Amino acid sequence: MKNIFVLISVFLFSLSIHAQSYFEDALSSDWHKERRAILRSKMPANSAAVIFNNPVKNRSNDVDYIYHPNTDFYYLTGLREPNAVLVIFSEKRELNGVMSDEMIYVQPRDPMSEMWNGKRLGVEGVKEKLGFEQVYLYEEFTGIQQIDFSSFDKILSFDLSDDIEGSSANADLKKMVASFKTSSGYPKEVAPINLQMYEMIRASNTDNAANVVQIINRAKQRYPEVEDDPVLKDFVNADSPEQRMEVKGKLPQQKVDLFLLTEIMEGLREVKTVEEQELMRAAARISAIGQIEVMKAAKPGMSEREIQGIHEFIYKRYGAEDVGYPSIVGAGNNGCILHYIENDMEHISDRLLLMDLGAEWKGYTADVTRTIPVNGTFNEEEKAIYELVLKSQDAGIALSKIGVDFATIGTETRRIIDEGLVELGIIKAGQRHTYFPHGTSHHVGLDVHDRGARGPLKEGAIITVEPGIYIPDGSDCDPKWWGIAVRIEDDILVTKEGPVNLSGDAPRTVEAIEQMMKIPSVLEEWVLPELK
Repeated sequence: MKNIFVLISVFLFSLSIHAQSYFEDALSSDWHKERRAILRSKMPANSAAVIFNNPVKNRSNDVDYIYHPNTDFYYLTGLREPNAVLVIFSEKRELNGVMSDEMIYVQPRDPMSEMWNGKRLGVEGVKEKLGFEQVYLYEEFTGIQQIDFSSFDKILSFDLSDDIEGSSANADLKKMVASFKTSSGYPKEVAPINLQMYEMIRASNTDNAANVVQIINRAKQRYPEVEDDPVLKDFVNADSPEQRMEVKGKLPQQKVDLFLLTEIMEGLREVKTVEEQELMRAAARISAIGQIEVMKAAKPGMSEREIQGIHEFIYKRYGAEDVGYPSIVGAGNNGCILHYIENDMEHISDRLLLMDLGAEWKGYTADVTRTIPVNGTFNEEEKAIYELVLKSQDAGIALSKIGVDFATIGTETRRIIDEGLVELGIIKAGQRHTYFPHGTSHHVGLDVHDRGARGPLKEGAIITVEPGIYIPDGSDCDPKWWGIAVRIEDDILVTKEGPVNLSGDAPRTVEAIEQMMKIPSVLEEWVLPELK
């Protein structure tokens, strides 16, 4: 009997580590409400948008990862609890005698669960703290407050995976998703990427149909289901724009739209409001201070994980809730692995150390990279590569202005690096290479690779500028360059006055880095006992 009780207790109260329900000192409920209003204004007439919060993710056995909300859901609500769904109507409509254009379904207060996993807001808390008027328990999403989705002309949703983890923490979310799919006519037989292609075709005309063909052809390279779709084949293989419009007219009718909501949210989140910019300033400054303190503390013999720990200690010391993405700390040849997160080299030698880390502050993450010489001084080859990357980054930052296209920044930074590699004798003119294998910029915000278009920059956008050069051991060049990896990355706010480097506190030049590394670290006096 005792063993049965233990099993039941483990089943009911597994270690689900949830984030705080909302941030009291971050974005206001009015801010989130305004975001919902803007979304509503961009929705088609007689439509509904349905946005579920993320499921709980299992780490191992009965231990879950610290909960992180769906960033679109958080952007629109401020709520950071699981088992919740937001519904927005394009116009007010009556539901059970109440006129409303939005409602949210949340998990109930539960003293036993809250004792184990922290306080929940519940219905009244969401009304009081987050400013919603129509708040219901999640069980009502499939019960008396169930929405008649058949009455809408269009239902906007993100792709909803069938593969929600089977943890008991997600049982109610799974019920809500299943109910929504049934009641909305959510497509079952067609892959979500194909449905997105259908929506592009629906929005096309004879003038831009060829552009849609190019998008479909690119998608075929990544998604076999696109290549096998007979409708998409007919559209691509049509002999004229007029024939493509005939294919468009034969598209299967589909009420659920898995494309438009993403497009609207990308437009919303691309431009950061003043309130968001302040949160990003804090995240970037904390991350830059982490880089500064590591410059002071780094020396040969330390481990990559120890360096990672110093960065993340600084974040926690300032009260940042988390890192925005897995920390990258790569010494020597490890720096040539672009998303190296093992960070398990135990004794760093006197080679370069590439550190790509970002603090998450009130939900917003920075993304900052510095590369330093572990022994405090760049050698001749390291300095040559570093200054070439810095020259490229300076040019990219200078171009980060309103109206400048993402591609322009990437083209210019790559041109500078290519020409520099030729001058150094590492490649020949016109030679294709993989020493700079990634893009130069991406949006950053609630996600490290945030939503946003990759066209002309808009005022209020925050992007990274992060050129790099990586020359792995065994490369087809003089061995003196082997194992050198340099990336310099900063978070740049686009303003009317020009680019603003939010992470510029962290030294970027060779001279400034070497000077910073001469300053004693406060951690030098912190000696821990030996493990025996």
